[in-house]
Amino acid sequence: MRITDLLKKQSIALSVSVKDKSEAINTLVDLHTRSGNLNDAAVYKEGILAREQMGTTAIGMEVAIPHAKSEAVKAPALSAITVPNGVDYDAPDGQPCKLIFMIAATLDGDVHLEVLARLMQMLMHEDFTAKLKAAKTADEFMKIIDEQETAQFPEEAAAPAEEKKAGYRVLAVTACPTGIAHTYMAAEALAKAGDKMGITIKVETNGSGGAKNVLTAEEIANCDGIIIAADKSVDTARFNGKPVYSTKVADGIHKPEELINKIVNGEAPVFHSDRAAAASSGPADNESFGRKLYKHLMNGVSHMLPFVVAGGIFIAVAFLIDSFAGVPQDGNFGTGTPVSAFLKNIGGIAFNFMLPILAGFIARSIADRPGFLVGFVGGALAASGATLANPAALTGEAAAEAGVAAAIPSGFLGALLAGFIGGWLLKLFEKLCDHLPQALEGIKPILLYPLVGLGIVGVMMCAVNPVMGVVNQGMTDFVNMMKESGLIIPVCALLAGMMAIDMGGPFNKAAYVIATGLLVNDPSETSYMIMASVMIGGMVPPIAIALSTTFFKKRWTPEERKSGPVNFIMGLSFITEGAIPYAAGHPLQVIPSCVVGSAAAGALSALWGCTLRAPHGGIFVLPTIGNPLMYFVALLIGSAAGMIMLAILKRPIKQEA
Repeated sequence: MRITDLLKKQSIALSVSVKDKSEAINTLVDLHTRSGNLNDAAVYKEGILAREQMGTTAIGMEVAIPHAKSEAVKAPALSAITVPNGVDYDAPDGQPCKLIFMIAATLDGDVHLEVLARLMQMLMHEDFTAKLKAAKTADEFMKIIDEQETAQFPEEAAAPAEEKKAGYRVLAVTACPTGIAHTYMAAEALAKAGDKMGITIKVETNGSGGAKNVLTAEEIANCDGIIIAADKSVDTARFNGKPVYSTKVADGIHKPEELINKIVNGEAPVFHSDRAAAASSGPADNESFGRKLYKHLMNGVSHMLPFVVAGGIFIAVAFLIDSFAGVPQDGNFGTGTPVSAFLKNIGGIAFNFMLPILAGFIARSIADRPGFLVGFVGGALAASGATLANPAALTGEAAAEAGVAAAIPSGFLGALLAGFIGGWLLKLFEKLCDHLPQALEGIKPILLYPLVGLGIVGVMMCAVNPVMGVVNQGMTDFVNMMKESGLIIPVCALLAGMMAIDMGGPFNKAAYVIATGLLVNDPSETSYMIMASVMIGGMVPPIAIALSTTFFKKRWTPEERKSGPVNFIMGLSFITEGAIPYAAGHPLQVIPSCVVGSAAAGALSALWGCTLRAPHGGIFVLPTIGNPLMYFVALLIGSAAGMIMLAILKRPIKQEA
C-alpha cells in the first residue's frame, strides 16, 4: 500500500504554527476529520493520546509519527503537517519536530505497522525530509512523496505491466555454518543496501531452520544475477547460465553495496552447473581452492552441529540425574536409573551419527547427492575403526579371542578424510561416466555411482583407519599429557581467544571444531574442560560489548547504545555473532578487547576445573556444567576485562549529547 494512496491533499497543512504537542495533535486529528477519515474524532484522539502515554512517537531528526488503531477510523489514512518553527514533541534527540505524520488505522490488520515501516524507511533519507519541510503547496508535498516512493520502491511504480520486468533485479542467497546470526545479518544488510540503491532484491536465507524466502524458477530466470554470500555449500545448479558472484557471508554483512554492484555492472561470471553442462569449474568460478575447501568443511560441520548439541545435552542431563541420585561415578555412570539410561541412549545414538553426517555432507558438497552415500559410510567406518584385517571392528578381549589387532577408530580426522577424499574420488568417477553411452544415463545415479562409490570408500578406509587411528590415539595421549604437565590452561586460553577473533568465522569455527572433535574422540575430563573454555570464550564478546554500552555510554553512538542490552541475551545464549556489528565498526578496539576477555575467561575456567559435556546452550545448560559457580565467575571476570580494555582503547565520542 503506497503512502500516496493514504494521504489526501486536504489532509495536509503546511507551515502551521502550533505552541505545543497537544495543539499539534489536535491539528492533525482535525485534518483527518475534515477529510472524512473518522467516525468519531474524540474516540480516535483518545487512542492517539493513549499511545503517546506509552512513549513519544517522535523518532528524532525533527520528525514524529503519532499513530493509533481505532474503531473510530473508517479506512486507513494519513494526515501531515509541517511546522517551520518546530514544536517540542519529547523527541529522543531533544530536537523540535518540524514534520509530523499521523496514521489512522482500522482495528483489523496491521496497516499502521506497514505504513509506519514504510515511512521510517523513506524518512531515513535526509534530503527527502528536507524537501517535504520546504514544500509550499499540498500538490508539491504529494509529488515529493510520490517521487521518493517510486525511486525507493520501484517494483510498485505505476508503469505499464508490459514495460516492467517481472520479479527482482538481483537475487541473493546467504548461509553460514550454524545458520543462526551471520545468515540473517547478511540478508538484512543486502536488503537495506538494495533499498538504498533503488534496486529490487530478494534474499534467500539458508538458516538453521531450513531455507526461507526461497528463490523461484521464474525469479531466477528474470533476474540480472545472483549473489551467494555463504560459508557453506548451497544449491547452485538452479542458477545454471546466470551470472553468479560467490563470496563469504561476512562480505554480505560488510560490503553489500559492492556485491550488488558486481551484478548490476555485469562483473559476475556466468555460472555453468556440473549437472547441466559438461564443463564447469565448480560452484563458484571466482573462488579459490582454499575457499572451496572451507565451504565443503563447513557444510559438513553445519549439519553435524545439531547432533553434537542435542546429543551432548541429553548425555549431560543423564549424568546430572545420576549425580542427584547418588549413582557411583564408575563405568556405568549415566545409566544408573531408567530415565538417565534412556536419555543417555538417545544422546549416544545422536553422537553415533555425528561422524557419518559430517563426512556425508562434506562429500555431498563436493560430489552432490551421489557423494552422500560415500561420505556417510566412510564416516561410519571411521567411527568403528573397521579394516580388512578386523572387519567386525573388534576391540579388547573380543579382538584377542579372534586373534586380530584391536580396532582403533580414526574418529573425527578419519571422517574428514572420508568426506573429502571419498567425495573427490566419486566426483572423478562421475566425470569418467560422462563418456558412457546416453542409454546408461538413467542407471548412473541409482546403480553405478552408489556401487562404485561404496567400493571406493570401503577400500579407502582400510588404509585410512589404521593410520588415522594411530594419529587419533596420539592426539588423545597428547591432550592427557597437557593436563598432567599443566599446559592445559594456556591451551584453553588460546582456544577461548580464537572464539573472539572473528566471532563466527574460520578461527571461531576452528576452535569449536577442535573442542567438539575431542568430545567425540576422547570424552574425558580434559575434553570437557576444553569444551567449557571454548563456550565461555564465545560468550564473552557480546557480554563485554553490552557492559561497555551500559557503563561507558559516551564511547558509543545512541544507536549502538540502544542495541547494546540485546547482547546480554546473545552472550548468555552463546551467540558470539551479536558482537559483529560493533567489531565491524571499531575493529581495532573491539577485537583485541574481546580476544583478551575471552582468553582470560577460558584460562580461569580451566584453572578452576570447570567442565562442560553439552557443547552448546550457554546459560541454558548451566546445570550440566562442572563447578558452575566458578564458571559464572570466570565469565564475569572475562567480560569485565574485555569491557575495561575496550574503555581504554576506545575514546569517548566528542559529539556525544
